[in-house]
Amino acid sequence: MFKTVANQITIARVFSVPLLMYLILSDSAWGRLFAVILFFLAAVSDAVDGYIARSFKQTSVFGQFADPIADKLLISGALIAFVQLGELSAAAVMALIAREFLVTGLRIVAIHEGQIISASILGKLKTISHVVLVLVVLASRTFDLGTAGGIAKTWALVLAIALSVISGVEYFYRSRRLFA
Repeated sequence: MFKTVANQITIARVFSVPLLMYLILSDSAWGRLFAVILFFLAAVSDAVDGYIARSFKQTSVFGQFADPIADKLLISGALIAFVQLGELSAAAVMALIAREFLVTGLRIVAIHEGQIISASILGKLKTISHVVLVLVVLASRTFDLGTAGGIAKTWALVLAIALSVISGVEYFYRSRRLFA
């Protein structure tokens, strides 16, 4: 289970979350810079572990379960830290996290019914928008971006919420037969 490189990368991403949150909450300029670097590497590792798993035929049930959980923990940890810092509102972050719980619950229902709900292009775009949101907030906290940083943060948040809602609705629409 943990022997594959892909699964080890996924596990490393999970273990990076507390350190990432610590660095985000750091008062140190170096801590904030390391938070940007760590988050970027963790986000890239999501694509890398998937590529490795598929390319080297290392896909596993554990990986299929743990990889999306690692992604949700990484994004949620950063978003929650931003709420504590006053960078994002709790309501906006709750909207983003609630979508994750709802779609995960939908997937559990589908599994119970013997079906698998694969990721859609909108779901992947949603994930990218969340990564962009975190990177924009991290960058605006770490580098002097002036007014442009605030504008970029607002637009990234609006896009992340819009794609969360749209992709969530799409998943439920595609799975409507589960509730018939």
